[in-house]
Amino acid sequence: MNNLYEELLSAIHSVWTRRWIALGLAWAVCLVGWLVVALIPNSYESRARIFLQLDDALAEQVGIGVADKKRDIERIRQTLTSAVNLEKVVRATRLGDTIESPKQMEAAVLKLANEVKIVSEQDNLFEITATASNASFSDAENAKLAQQVAQKLIDIFREENLSGNRGDMVETLEFVNQQLAQREKQLEEAEQKRTAFEAQHPEMAQGGATIAQRLETSRTGLRDVEADLAAAESALAAIDGQLTGTPRTIAGGEGGGAQGALARAQADFSAMKARGLTDNHPDVIAARNQIAALKAPAAREAASGGGTINPAYSSLQSIRAERQANVQALLSRKAALQSDIAALTASAIQDPELASEAQRINRDYDVLREQYDKLLQDREELKLRGEVKTEREAVKFEVVDPPTTPRSPVAPNRPLLLFGVLLVGICGGCVGALALSRMRSVFATTAALERATGLPVLGAISQNLTDGARILARKRLKYFCGASAALGGLFIILLAVEFIQRGMVA
Repeated sequence: MNNLYEELLSAIHSVWTRRWIALGLAWAVCLVGWLVVALIPNSYESRARIFLQLDDALAEQVGIGVADKKRDIERIRQTLTSAVNLEKVVRATRLGDTIESPKQMEAAVLKLANEVKIVSEQDNLFEITATASNASFSDAENAKLAQQVAQKLIDIFREENLSGNRGDMVETLEFVNQQLAQREKQLEEAEQKRTAFEAQHPEMAQGGATIAQRLETSRTGLRDVEADLAAAESALAAIDGQLTGTPRTIAGGEGGGAQGALARAQADFSAMKARGLTDNHPDVIAARNQIAALKAPAAREAASGGGTINPAYSSLQSIRAERQANVQALLSRKAALQSDIAALTASAIQDPELASEAQRINRDYDVLREQYDKLLQDREELKLRGEVKTEREAVKFEVVDPPTTPRSPVAPNRPLLLFGVLLVGICGGCVGALALSRMRSVFATTAALERATGLPVLGAISQNLTDGARILARKRLKYFCGASAALGGLFIILLAVEFIQRGMVA
């Protein structure tokens, strides 16, 4: 700790003994630094905020959603600082007064791009910040220029928001109208071609759809007739089975003899089957055995010529005749349909190129018609959206905070820089004096000399000054204090000039 204290005292003594060198270095550093600070132009900043309303029930109803508007606003925000728009700002302000060549314009646009910022605070609230720091302009002119740049950006924003989309809409409608005119001409040519073809080949009307439709109708009818025929043949087979098991006559009068018993047994057997009894049911088996036992006596009775006509047999014959007639009619219908199908198929096969040509003409017409209708619908939707944009979007733009006229520079912080230069100058002078003392190997204390040489130091002799030397030392001290005070006074004067200039701008 003692060594550190001694080193500090030694450093202070070294600087003090060379105080004029330290003061000179401080003056040199401060003058150069303050000159550099003075050459830095003041930057004045103007801010403005604009608001765009996004919610609109009518716009959303016609398909102009919030997402579309957000995309448009983002596009405007990104293109607002484009080279084209910044060139408009340069030409509309004093920045363009000294522009004489495209290269100078390019440099001015690049510089302005770094001095302009557009920040989206919310979805529909934007802050525009413009900075002016032109060294050839005065502070008041730079402050006014910053306000003019911000105002011009707002004007461009308004133009982009209100008329940019309308211009795009007009161009889009013109393009759609051109496409509609082209499609309409192609559609008329296709319609004339189809009409002429159908006049030469009426059977190929609508691309041969008549033959195809008739062929499909005949095939559908044939499938229906085949289904009905299968059902009719099955019903006929069932009647034939019942006739086989039903006797023609009944012996012994009304319900008598073996034939009558056989008829009753068969009727009972039919009733059991009608109730859904299976062949393995005991009653069905008993009835079948009874019928088998009565068949031989009934046959002998019928051979002898006894009995009367069985009414059940006559009824079954009538039903069989009706069903057989139905089967014949269906067979005739089936044959007719098969003949029509064969004729239509042969007609289509005879000239396949003609049928293919008819289908191609009809297909081309349908495609052109569909495209035309779609374009017509799109044009009407675009017209409606354009009208809504024209009538509704004019009230959506609002300047929340107009561009401010700056009263004080935002950069640089000149008072702080002046004070910093003063501190750097003082510290630099002290460091310079201390380094010079170290180069000349001057020892301020006996302990430092002893450590440096490694030899014991017996003592030190104090400096004694004469009266004349003391008067000269005091005079030099006054001069030193005056020069130091002059440095501080110059710092105060520079601060006063800075604040006076700010007051003049305000």
